[in-house]
Amino acid sequence: MRAGSTKVPIPSDAPDRVAAVREIERGRGRPASGEDRDPTERRPTREEIERARGKRVPDVVGPGLRVLFCGINPSLYSAAAGHHFARPGNRFWVTLHRAGFTPRVLSPFEDRALLALGYGITNVVSAATARADELTAAELRVGARRLERKVRRYRPRCLAVLGIGAYRSAWDRPRASWGRQPETIGSTLVWVLANPSGLNASFQLDDLARAYRELRAAVEPRGAHARRIPG
Repeated sequence: MRAGSTKVPIPSDAPDRVAAVREIERGRGRPASGEDRDPTERRPTREEIERARGKRVPDVVGPGLRVLFCGINPSLYSAAAGHHFARPGNRFWVTLHRAGFTPRVLSPFEDRALLALGYGITNVVSAATARADELTAAELRVGARRLERKVRRYRPRCLAVLGIGAYRSAWDRPRASWGRQPETIGSTLVWVLANPSGLNASFQLDDLARAYRELRAAVEPRGAHARRIPG
C-alpha cells in the first residue's frame, strides 16, 4: 500500500474525530519551517543528547483511548527532543500511517495530535537510555507495575507494548508471543507488537505495517473476554 493512499476510519462513537482527521489531512499542526519554526521543534544538539540520560518524555495520554502505544523507554534523542519516537530512522510514525492509524505521516513534534484520533503514547520505563537493552529486568518489572496503574486509571481499549523481549521480562511471561495476549489489565486488552526502531532489523516496514494493521482492525469492535492480569 502506498503511504499516500491510506484512509483513517472514523469510529462511530467519536464524531469529533472527523474534524481532527480532516485538520491533520490538511497538514494543520505540521511543523513549521524557516522563521516560523517553533524553537522546540529543532533537532537536539550532540551535547543535548549526551545530557539526556535519565530524562523523561511526557506521556501522550488521556481517558478512553482506543490504543495506548507503549515503547520500552525513550532514546536519548527522543528525551532531548521532548517527543516520542523522535530519533531519525525510527519507523513508528511511518508505520502508524501505513497501518491506517493516521491520515498522513506525522512528525514526532506532532505526537499530541494522536489524542484527537483516539491514540496515545507512553513507555514501560520512563527514563531515557542510549539503548533499551541497558535496562535491567528489575527496572522493567517496576515499570510494568507503574504502567498497570496508569492503564487502570485511563482505561484505554488496548495497550500495545512495542517489544516482545521487554514484555516477556517486564511481565515475567517468557513464553509470550506476538499479537493479542490472553490476559487483560482490567478491561484493557494487551497486544504485543514489534518495536519500530531502525535497529530492529528483523522487521521490515511492510512487516511492521501488516502487524499494526491487525491491531487496528481488532480494536474497532470490543474483544472477547480474556483472563485479567491480577492486581
